[in-house]
Amino acid sequence: MSSQIQTQECCPRFDPVPWDGKLFEWNNKRFIKDSVTTQFYMPLNFGEVITRMSEKVTRAGAEMPDWLCLSDHTSESNMDLYLAVDKEVDGAENVTLSGKFLSKVYEGNFEKTAEWCSDFENYAKSKGLAIKKWYMWYTTCPACAEKYGKNYVVIISEVE
Repeated sequence: MSSQIQTQECCPRFDPVPWDGKLFEWNNKRFIKDSVTTQFYMPLNFGEVITRMSEKVTRAGAEMPDWLCLSDHTSESNMDLYLAVDKEVDGAENVTLSGKFLSKVYEGNFEKTAEWCSDFENYAKSKGLAIKKWYMWYTTCPACAEKYGKNYVVIISEVE
């Protein structure tokens, strides 16, 4: 008998290489959109919303490419989520994003977000790009980040 506790994987292990310092051209990239309630920008029901979204994707027989989920902090009390999908999902708000998007990977505690954002602004400027719209991709839930020993966050911004 083993005393080892098995931890169920809910978030796939994130590979930062394809996302670090990359410029993407998206043409009508598909997402479904939902909203998370936040208090002073801290999510209150993120898990509930992502579960609801992934259940819709499963029911539609769709896939979530790269498990890409963009967070748009619209106010201190709301965050919109954009979950990448490979086809239209019935019963969800289907949206598309088009344009040039710059990404850079960061690792560490969320308290470093202001530092990461400052670094990302400088990075975009160094590439001759202006940021039009910011998104954050929290690649794993806190339990999986602890299990993997890494808390990767990707800043993805629409740029011109």
